[in-house]
Amino acid sequence: MPAIKSVLSFGLVAIPIAMHTAAQGGDLGFNQLHKEDQSRIRYKKICEHCGKEVKQSDIVKGYEFEKDRYVVVTDEELERIKTEKEKAINILHFADASEISSILYEKAYHALPGAGGEKAFELLRRALLEENKIAVGKTVLGTKESLVAILPQEEGLVIQTMYFANELKAVPKAYVKTAVAEPELDMARRLVRQMDARFDLSAHRDEYQAKLRQLLESKINGQEIAAPKERAPGQIIDLMAALRQSVEQAGQGKSKQKKKSKSA
Repeated sequence: MPAIKSVLSFGLVAIPIAMHTAAQGGDLGFNQLHKEDQSRIRYKKICEHCGKEVKQSDIVKGYEFEKDRYVVVTDEELERIKTEKEKAINILHFADASEISSILYEKAYHALPGAGGEKAFELLRRALLEENKIAVGKTVLGTKESLVAILPQEEGLVIQTMYFANELKAVPKAYVKTAVAEPELDMARRLVRQMDARFDLSAHRDEYQAKLRQLLESKINGQEIAAPKERAPGQIIDLMAALRQSVEQAGQGKSKQKKKSKSA
């Protein structure tokens, strides 16, 4: 996907940037097959008026303003009505990152400086990083106005589109917060402290995808698939005993990890 060209704007400062999508799907893809003969299921775009299959290049956007009556709008027309302000990412204010709930984040982009904007870009990145702040702004992407958070990184900026308040759903069901005893809470705190570790993204792998690849290879080779034998989790009867045991296990795990680090 080509980079999205934009401008970071605040006050009298305008910084040209290029936005690149920051994530990609790593899942294995499956095709839909006819159960009877295992042939591919194909989806065709059919015109309901003439019954002919329509190519992607012959499809246009249409808005239904009355029953079965449409007005056609081109991408050029949609772009034409945007003002320069709407095309830019307008920084509204700066805030502490902790003030924004992660549930608001939608899609992430890497932002790099465009020609002529390198110094202003670096000044903004360094200022945000050193002040431990993020920028909150608005822009129009496609046909939708988006709220954005601009987060400083060691390399460049990340622009995170966010949901507006009216787009969020409330908690689906109210629940009663159960009372907890102080000793239980203290034990839970100890467990959290024992399992505390610096987050390292490279240490985490998609283990299920590896098992899925193994399953597919076994199927291709005509091998039988055997489900792993796992012990069912026991019912928690004594919460304090379970917490205490978890704390002990976490402590043992941490000790082993330290020994590994020293020997490495």
